[in-house]
Amino acid sequence: MGLKAALSKPFAAIANWQLNKLRRNAVALQQKTLDYLVSEAENTIFGKIHHFEKINTYDDFKKNVPIADYEDLRPYIERVTAGEASVLWPGKPAYLAKTSGTTSGIKYIPISKESMPQHIKAARNALLSYIHETGKADFVDGKLIFLQGSPVLNVKAGISVGRLSGIVAHHVPAYLQKNRMPSYEVNCMDDWEQKVDAIVAETKNQDMRLISGIPPWCQMYFDRLSAVSGGKKIKDIFPNFKLFVHGGVNYEPYRARMEESIGFAVDSIETYPASEGFIAFQDSQKDKGLLLMVDSGIFYEFIPAEEFFNDHPARVSLKDVELDKNYALILNTSAGLWGYSLGDTVKFVSLNPYKIIVTGRIKHYISAFGEHVIGEEVEQALMSVANEENVDVIEFTVAPQVNPTQGKLPYHEWFIEFGKEPADLNTFALKVDKALQKKNIYYFDLIEGNILRPLIIRSLKKDTFINYMRSQGKLGGQNKVPRLANDRKIADELTNYTV
Repeated sequence: MGLKAALSKPFAAIANWQLNKLRRNAVALQQKTLDYLVSEAENTIFGKIHHFEKINTYDDFKKNVPIADYEDLRPYIERVTAGEASVLWPGKPAYLAKTSGTTSGIKYIPISKESMPQHIKAARNALLSYIHETGKADFVDGKLIFLQGSPVLNVKAGISVGRLSGIVAHHVPAYLQKNRMPSYEVNCMDDWEQKVDAIVAETKNQDMRLISGIPPWCQMYFDRLSAVSGGKKIKDIFPNFKLFVHGGVNYEPYRARMEESIGFAVDSIETYPASEGFIAFQDSQKDKGLLLMVDSGIFYEFIPAEEFFNDHPARVSLKDVELDKNYALILNTSAGLWGYSLGDTVKFVSLNPYKIIVTGRIKHYISAFGEHVIGEEVEQALMSVANEENVDVIEFTVAPQVNPTQGKLPYHEWFIEFGKEPADLNTFALKVDKALQKKNIYYFDLIEGNILRPLIIRSLKKDTFINYMRSQGKLGGQNKVPRLANDRKIADELTNYTV
């Protein structure tokens, strides 16, 4: 064991002690966070307009601060990006994280000097929790790779602007810099495919021990590594590779193919970072729940997902959440986001400590007939059958077909790129349909009532989703394929790729 690995273990014990305080005092820490945020922002433009000086309780806060999406906050953010200070949070942001929204175009998410360190602390604690629980620390002595966006930053009104992963790259602790790959020059490449090829060339002979990134883009890296290495498994290219850190999408639909490429079931850590804040991470290999970061400058609110689009939905803080209930996640942050709907839905799998899983996107669902099928249900239905049938799913998306050919019932249309096809696609589709009916009673009723016909699966050509994302200018980085849509925008494009 090297020096870094040896030193990491006492640090891991300290981090676990600190996290235990968080686990035991979550509700009190959230109240403390709310008091801090309101007090700090009282004299900002937003704070004055929304009477922060009158807020003493969470009920006061709800009365004064409305739920908002990016479009609601855009007038304030435009003042920030024009260089005005103390609009949403005291002073000016340290950074603006540039993201692309499905309805808002380019979005600029403020990151303050108070919020930036929380991203680094949470990522560090995710690794230290793993070390403390498992005793495995050798990975810190080898090379670590983070597949991420370019660290090149632009400037807007005196504020540095870039992708979140690129901004974070400037804050990687010094003790990891010598281990970290790829090189700065390669990381700055804009073209994703050229960048992956350059990363492969730079890393194929290195002692890679930790790999981190969004699963589909890590899979592309693995595929190209294998191709230039004569078809070798990743375990034979990187014999000391022991830990995969991922986030951004549910790993389960990718797990079988990733593990096939790697050659064994590698340990993994799921994280839940966003430009708006680092929300949670998997703190134990014994369960899949993500520990909610309750002392990181974010005050969380939760709206029952089925009420989100109501005029006056219920809105609760951490102390009133329930197990196994689907909530839209609302953030209030030390970078000046207030009542901000992140767009994600989460479910609590533990209340002691508070642990969540991400179940989907509040706008990514299918409810063309009132079924309100969500991402979690679709993914679990598909993967339960795929695993049973030994079928390899590379990627998929689902949309309603509300205008079928004359005389036919409408249906859900699934577009799936398989690595290994089902023996019989129609039989496979019927099994997935039955599994989905068990997950969603409304969908069951629609099938039973002959309002919908069972789902139909369209098998797609190899590399369909890579080609589709390339055509949209969204290949690589933090970009993800939406799994569900209530319209046919993606589906109609994919009909050109069916087998």
